[in-house]
Amino acid sequence: MSHISRQIHLLRYPSGLPSPSDFTLAEVALPPLNDGEVEVSNQWLSVDPYMRGRMSLAKSYVPPFALNSALDGGAVGTVVASRHPDFAIGDKVSSMQGWRDRFIAPGAALTRLPASSLPPQRFLGALGMPGMTAWVGLHKIAKLQAGETVLVSAASGAVGSMVVQLAKLAGARVIGSTGSADKVAALEALGIDGVINYKTTQDLAGELARLAPEGIHVYFENVGGAMLEAALDHMVVNGRIVMCGLIDQYNGAGQGGPGNLSQIIRKRLTMQGLIVFDHWQHYGDFLAEVTPAFEQGQLQASETVYEGLAQAPAAFIGLFEGRNTGKMLIKLD
Repeated sequence: MSHISRQIHLLRYPSGLPSPSDFTLAEVALPPLNDGEVEVSNQWLSVDPYMRGRMSLAKSYVPPFALNSALDGGAVGTVVASRHPDFAIGDKVSSMQGWRDRFIAPGAALTRLPASSLPPQRFLGALGMPGMTAWVGLHKIAKLQAGETVLVSAASGAVGSMVVQLAKLAGARVIGSTGSADKVAALEALGIDGVINYKTTQDLAGELARLAPEGIHVYFENVGGAMLEAALDHMVVNGRIVMCGLIDQYNGAGQGGPGNLSQIIRKRLTMQGLIVFDHWQHYGDFLAEVTPAFEQGQLQASETVYEGLAQAPAAFIGLFEGRNTGKMLIKLD
């Protein structure tokens, strides 16, 4: 008996900010299960800013999404049928088979979730790619030291909120930027040392000078634009900049590069791009270090949840409109 997979398809490559009309909800009959394959019913889907880069034919580190077929993304689900010896009905698994409610895949495409008292969607956010990104950026690239000052842009997002907490856990002083009073309050509840509301602040440079009078040792960059330019002026000599994202420019509306790149030379700064999958061999180390901190209540995970597969495009667009605090997720029935 075949089952139906409800899927979100991309109809066209967007120009600028995507719109709901760029997507459609399709129904596709799944084939019979073959040896070595597993059928999974998804319960949670991840929505991430990097997906915008795949909605374009521009050359990048990942291929573009194909039109008129299911989009890819992180997902957590339950095995409902199996012809693979390593997976049994009821197993909780993660995959990159998101943006659909049901799928069939070879066992090699699935990862069984670790035994944990934590909710399964945590492995799409704080204990998944966003959390791993924060951990790698701070500890493998920036090599953060206790007592240093960290600045993180988009500090209330899925990656940024983990940067804030992991940096505090490591003994750093942390400053963040975000775009609403509610998000400022959420960051203060996490114990951040200072927050800039970039939508109400007229003088970014003045705020950075006030909050970090001795300079910034590590800048964790998620945005670009004016914040990057202000940060460059306030970095200490031999400071480190982790280039994780430039969401200000993903839809083609952001400003060009900062006009003060000469600060990199003057201050002997290190600026390095971060693609988390280049470091995935350390994922086990990340889980071993960070999972106990969640279980012991030392870390918190913020989530913004949209209900139902049909809401996936709205949730994705909401990322670029600042509608999420923490991880953006889709909860399926």
